[in-house]
Amino acid sequence: MLCIAALWIALLLLGGGVALDRVLNAAITRNFDAQLQYVLSAMIASAELDPVGEVRFTRPLGDQRFLEPASGLYYQVSGAGHEPFRSRSLWDRALEPRATHADEGIHIYDSDEFADQPLRVMERDVRLPGSAVTWRFQVAQDRGGLDEQIAILRRTLVRSFAILGLGLIVMSALQATFGLWPLRQVRRQIAGVRAGRIARVDTRLPIEIAPMVEELNDLLAHNERQAEEARTHAGNLAHALKTPLTVIMNEASVGGPDLGKTVFREATTMRRQVDHHLARARAVGRRGAAQSVASVWPSLQSVERAVSRLYPDGTIDLAGDRQARVHVERPDLDELLGNIIENAAKFVGGRVFVTVEGSPAQVDIVVEDDGAGIPEAERQSIFERGARLDTGKPGTGLGLAIVRDVAEIYGGSVLLEESEDLGGLLVRLRLPAAR
Repeated sequence: MLCIAALWIALLLLGGGVALDRVLNAAITRNFDAQLQYVLSAMIASAELDPVGEVRFTRPLGDQRFLEPASGLYYQVSGAGHEPFRSRSLWDRALEPRATHADEGIHIYDSDEFADQPLRVMERDVRLPGSAVTWRFQVAQDRGGLDEQIAILRRTLVRSFAILGLGLIVMSALQATFGLWPLRQVRRQIAGVRAGRIARVDTRLPIEIAPMVEELNDLLAHNERQAEEARTHAGNLAHALKTPLTVIMNEASVGGPDLGKTVFREATTMRRQVDHHLARARAVGRRGAAQSVASVWPSLQSVERAVSRLYPDGTIDLAGDRQARVHVERPDLDELLGNIIENAAKFVGGRVFVTVEGSPAQVDIVVEDDGAGIPEAERQSIFERGARLDTGKPGTGLGLAIVRDVAEIYGGSVLLEESEDLGGLLVRLRLPAAR
């Protein structure tokens, strides 16, 4: 930031300094030339021809420097076939009229014809009354004074702009240092969170970085919730496996005749618990409201094809919003829909109707069947792990329990109702919508 600020300030000051130098240089030069033009006009106004045809001034020029040799201010009037009429200050030297123009306009140029004095020359061609000769009036002045003024101006500009640039860079450095100082405090507090000295980053900070700190604290809280969920799942799984393992160990220690059946039964129970907690762990690991986006319709079509092959006697109809998208990972969405639709097809064997109802905030996936339904008093208990209404059908009794847990992880819900059209069970899976 400081390097970019310094470079930008230097470029701006350099451009401004060059522009200002040109403007002031031109102004000083114009003032210098205006004095020469005043003298040239006075020369032309007072010039006339003497009886022998030479140019003379009817009144002397007022500047005393024209009378002092090598004073730095000179004039000369020259014409073809005539001796130049020169100021006494030229002494034994003469100005060289240039033949680069032949008109009556004013011409200004710098000349180095005097080795010891660089000159600024202004000249004009004039035809005096009664003369057939075109006379060239020239006035010249030592350019040293003009160059010195320009040099003083440039030194002043360079010094002023250097001090200004240094001040601006120092100000930018102070601004960046104090402006970013709260981030050092945040860094120290993050180190404190990592070391376990504090639980959250202090929010008493400037409003410019307060949103970042709030998001950081939300991230810490999210990580804590995930860690707590992981600990809870690990505890639940350990507790769920403890009883079956105890039963197996007791049966094995006494060498009972039903050891094989006991092992099979308790292993089946443990498998159900492991499947359930693995499903929750996968959902928690993939959860991310901003990144997890899945289209509902392709997932429905995939599940419909798979379930139709397993239960060819039933029919599964799909309808509703084909563009609906939800904040759920595609594998989890497939598992949610697969459990619900497979349960409907497995226990009904008739007709299953799936409707997608989309809205800006949420998407409802409604699965209806024409079976016997579930009594209202038993609808809540069906979500318990291992609960099965029909023990004659294959399965572990974890379908709706997994559906409820995974849906809640993503901020959704599952409701059981009665289908008004088909008369059976209506399962309403509600998930957050994605745009």
